[in-house]
Amino acid sequence: MKAPTRRALAKQQTRAKVLAAARRLFSEAGYEGATIRDIAAAAGMSTGAVFANFADKSDLFREIMLTDMAALGDAMSSAAARGADVEDALLKLFIAGYSFYRSQLPLARAAFSVGWSPEDGPALRSSPAAQALNDLVAAILKEGVKKGEIADADLDVRARMLFETYLSNYPQAIFEAWTLEALEARSRDQIRILLAGARRA
Repeated sequence: MKAPTRRALAKQQTRAKVLAAARRLFSEAGYEGATIRDIAAAAGMSTGAVFANFADKSDLFREIMLTDMAALGDAMSSAAARGADVEDALLKLFIAGYSFYRSQLPLARAAFSVGWSPEDGPALRSSPAAQALNDLVAAILKEGVKKGEIADADLDVRARMLFETYLSNYPQAIFEAWTLEALEARSRDQIRILLAGARRA
């Protein structure tokens, strides 16, 4: 494999600087509050350098979101691995997800809004990064079947319902300032209801 050229390395470094500056500004000011001009200034470069790496602000924000979704998946997977059983693993996964953005709520609010917009939403929700999060839920259910905790009927449908339920709590998590305790109580009830029909006697 060929080593990257000096020019390619410089481009990577520029891209990384722009992404770091954009993340900081999106985290502080939200999507609407951060402009390409502000991002370029924070990165110490011209707006032309930003546009040489990203088509527009939404392209830049999409890349940050996809990177975050991969990191979110790692956090959720680690949390779920500590679960005592299928219900506890799902609950830990949900709470790890809600905890992920607590320190950067403007970015989380922007991500939620963009994720459900008619323009970018469908592509983001069907992206490999989003599918990987859904697959984590499915993997927990499959492990529950292997351990004899739940039946194996309708696992794919149940996994999708659980993932959609996880997403449905984000307005309370990032817009309504619910505590993690309140989110945990709500999530526990939701998970129990959705697992009820799959429980082994």
